[in-house]
Amino acid sequence: MSRSITIFDTTLRDGTQGEGVSLTVEDKIKIARKLDALGVHYIEGGIPGGNVKDAEFFRRAKELDLRATLTAFGSTRRKNSQCEQDANLLGLLNSGARAATLVGKSWDFHVHTALQTTPEENLAMIGESVAFLKRHGMEVIFDAEHFFDGFKANPGYALAVLKAAQDAGADWIVLCDTNGGALPGEIGEIVTRTLQEIRTPIGIHTHNDGELAVANTLAAVAAGARQVQGTINGYGERCGNANLCSIIPNLQLKMGYRCISDEQLASLTSVARYVAEVANMHMPNNQPYVGVSAFAHKGGIHASAILRDPKTYEHIVPEQVGNKRRVLVSELAGHSNILSKAQEMGIDIHDEKTSRRLIERVKELEHQGYQFEGADASLELLLRDACGDNVRKFTVESFKILVEKTAKGLVTEAIVKIDVDGEQAYTIAEGNGPVNALDNALRKALIQHFPDIRNVHLTDYKVRVLDEKDATAAKVRVLIESSDFREKWSTVGVSTNVIEASWEALVDSIRYALLGKEKNSRVTEAEPVNGLSNH
Repeated sequence: MSRSITIFDTTLRDGTQGEGVSLTVEDKIKIARKLDALGVHYIEGGIPGGNVKDAEFFRRAKELDLRATLTAFGSTRRKNSQCEQDANLLGLLNSGARAATLVGKSWDFHVHTALQTTPEENLAMIGESVAFLKRHGMEVIFDAEHFFDGFKANPGYALAVLKAAQDAGADWIVLCDTNGGALPGEIGEIVTRTLQEIRTPIGIHTHNDGELAVANTLAAVAAGARQVQGTINGYGERCGNANLCSIIPNLQLKMGYRCISDEQLASLTSVARYVAEVANMHMPNNQPYVGVSAFAHKGGIHASAILRDPKTYEHIVPEQVGNKRRVLVSELAGHSNILSKAQEMGIDIHDEKTSRRLIERVKELEHQGYQFEGADASLELLLRDACGDNVRKFTVESFKILVEKTAKGLVTEAIVKIDVDGEQAYTIAEGNGPVNALDNALRKALIQHFPDIRNVHLTDYKVRVLDEKDATAAKVRVLIESSDFREKWSTVGVSTNVIEASWEALVDSIRYALLGKEKNSRVTEAEPVNGLSNH
């Protein structure tokens, strides 16, 4: 039995049917390049016969020089028609793609209800459409839609559908759990029985409506399927498709199948996060293998154990999939968490007494509402302060916010007074929100001493109300993400006043940016620097 598995990616087609996913042609081009570099064998680009945007993608994709086989998706000919006049089939031929995914009904219920035709005509539609594309030189992958439901209802007809595609010359026959309701045991049994009847290589296409798409895919492979269809991050209709970011490492690292190279596997996390970014979709922190929390350790016992041997609480080496280990510091932290985090940051904590004091301080702050899991920069400042590092490059003496509503609109002005090595600075700056105004005023004061700060900018701003029952008197937590075009960092502030919480997070952000930077001689004029707007 072959130990290699063919990976068929349908992120650009089935993935875009997920709610909230919308990709431009340029987006699809970018993702196609990443998928090709990842090493997938097929990239399904869309429906050229029914979508102008997809037709444009296939036109542009001709210039990409992909190693993967670009595949166009379409359905069989319409009932009681001719292939030569079918716009959908002609669209597949004209797409320039080397392969076509042809979908046909394999559940007799759908034949009667959805297509409203006879079982015989459906078999003719499938056989004639496959043969038509084969005559024109295309590789044909036949997707047997609703196969598992169809097999359970009428196995004889479901298998007849597959044989019609096989006899017409289909290169692959893919069994689809379109409604996502099958169980792994059912999948394994039906694939096994199907392989006794069908000589054409079998693939598997599952949906996640029972949260079993990955498990069902693995069960199909164990039973003999040799092509796996899925999407990056599991994007897709309703509850999504089978997640290739879980399937590929499970197959390769756990089951001994070859999917992509080890080097390509090590890029999986970056590809997953890139696709999420391009698609403008939130990526769950706890997503297996590629999520930021996939190898995050919070409990003190866990952290202590992984310092001795990571295998105690990690099922694989994170770097195998391009991820990394993270030790979190929170109210659940122990001595090992603090030591590990300090080592990661290059901070030397000599004695257990210091670490215990830090643990108690973290617990106290988290009780107040602080959260350091997502604010590593604030945590590092806390650790360095405790160890006597000189991280206070400046001292804030006061700040003031003025908000004026006029006929011309809302005007926000911030006044900041700081001290840098005994030299006071008093600056005023406007902004289109209080945080933006404070950011501008603080920069205006500091840039005279630290010109590099012109490269620092705020990239994200989040506010969470901690005590909602207290209404407008509630305590809030502000998380600020900043960047200097080389790296990103996050800081946190907590207060019953959202401005004060924002200011605390903002000051920590600037303090972190100045770590390791010496005071420079005064520059003559500061260039304007804009922070995050509308806050």
